[in-house]
Amino acid sequence: MYQPPLFREERLDVLHGLMRTHPFGLIVSVGPDGEPVANAIPLLLDAGAGEKGTLRGHLARGNPHWKLLAEAGKALVVFQGPYSYVTPSWYATKKETGKVVPTWNYVIVQARGMVKIHEDSGWLRAHVGELSDAHEAGRTDPWAVSDAPAGFIDSQLRGIVGLEIGIASLEGKWKVSQNRPVPDRIGVVEGLAADTGEGNAEMARLVRDYGGLA
Repeated sequence: MYQPPLFREERLDVLHGLMRTHPFGLIVSVGPDGEPVANAIPLLLDAGAGEKGTLRGHLARGNPHWKLLAEAGKALVVFQGPYSYVTPSWYATKKETGKVVPTWNYVIVQARGMVKIHEDSGWLRAHVGELSDAHEAGRTDPWAVSDAPAGFIDSQLRGIVGLEIGIASLEGKWKVSQNRPVPDRIGVVEGLAADTGEGNAEMARLVRDYGGLA
């Protein structure tokens, strides 16, 4: 990933935080023919397993990607955080010189690691239970794996294959207007706050925090 030093984020807790908040990761690997293969799935982060953590997820057994992952033995996982279009009209510099262009602000984490395949029903049952509990937490009437008939769950487990990725490296990129003068950052925060687009409120907070405006 292209990483200008100004946008580099290396704090492990911050990287893990984004991976938990935006857990729908894109798993990328290369097949034997050299062609890239990618699938997006929800992933659970176990921060205590390994120096940089471990990711756990599953693919449909009918999805050939798990066999490619087993053969390749390694993968790249991309976690996309908030992103927003930034119009030059928000910049104070536009009024001063006009020398500005549009851009995008975004937050992204890339994890690389070795892949281990799990087909054991015990591992899969524990995994889907943990995954369900994580996403049902906080609901008034949370669903649990035990709510479904045991035989039905057994049949569903036979249709998936588990993945475990021990994270060997993590890269984070927080491109949130740090390269702009303070008046421009203020304009971006105000513009994003006034725009009700998805993710803009979160991006406005990031521009404030990383831009020293908090």
